[in-house]
Amino acid sequence: MQVELRHVSKTFRQNGRTIEVLQDINLTVREGEFVCLLGPSGCGKSTIINLIAGLESSDQGEVFVGGTPVTGPDPSRVVVFQDAALFPWLTVQGNVEFGLRMAGVGPAERHARALEYLKLVHLSKFVHAYPHQLSGGMKQRVAIARALVLQPAVLLLDEPFAALDAQTRAVLQNELLEIWELARPTILFVTHNVREATGLADRVYVISSRPGRIRDTQTIAVPRPRHADDPVLQAHQYKILGILGEEVEKVFQEELGETVHFPEARHEASSEQARGMHI
Repeated sequence: MQVELRHVSKTFRQNGRTIEVLQDINLTVREGEFVCLLGPSGCGKSTIINLIAGLESSDQGEVFVGGTPVTGPDPSRVVVFQDAALFPWLTVQGNVEFGLRMAGVGPAERHARALEYLKLVHLSKFVHAYPHQLSGGMKQRVAIARALVLQPAVLLLDEPFAALDAQTRAVLQNELLEIWELARPTILFVTHNVREATGLADRVYVISSRPGRIRDTQTIAVPRPRHADDPVLQAHQYKILGILGEEVEKVFQEELGETVHFPEARHEASSEQARGMHI
């Protein structure tokens, strides 16, 4: 399903103040497309995910999925958060089956579908394990399987690999791409990592500092599998790092009342920096 935000704005009340989080967001994710959102902390990336999921509503503008306005949560739109949020009293298989059980799917079908998706994320040997017996990467695999078993048209991922070590992160990135190429859900993926975004996405939306606006869009026309030293990827990373550097400067200037420059973010986008850069 295609996802579209039309002139979306969002504010929150905090300590008696009104905070404008998003301002006139216009964003499209085409059916079956893999899109990443990048931007400074607090720019509203997670709010965009919550609006599409139907967990929050906009103050202005509309959110459409498959051409229909979003009015609340729906099983066709599933979120995977940074914290796997597994039920500790359920086994791996029980966690993956949970959504199907809530949807009224019978035991035999639940069991078969759960095993199918656990095999897809390489956890067939851990179906009877409990969350406390799993590594961080394995927990995220379970969370992804729990989302995919519902066969959603739209998969929303809010920094799902942020807490993982670099090696585990790389493995899960590759697995996610393999799963996406098999099932082709529409994916919107939030990250702070420039290399992750350019390595995964068909397109990258760069969000400005608060209030979040679409600052730039990069189409990543590089065949997969992609390699970190690809000069086209590095050119995208260089441009994105420059934009993010400008936005981080704005945040510091607003908070500290003085100009703070980040020349390394704006002018030195070597492959090493782009590989490890988080903003």
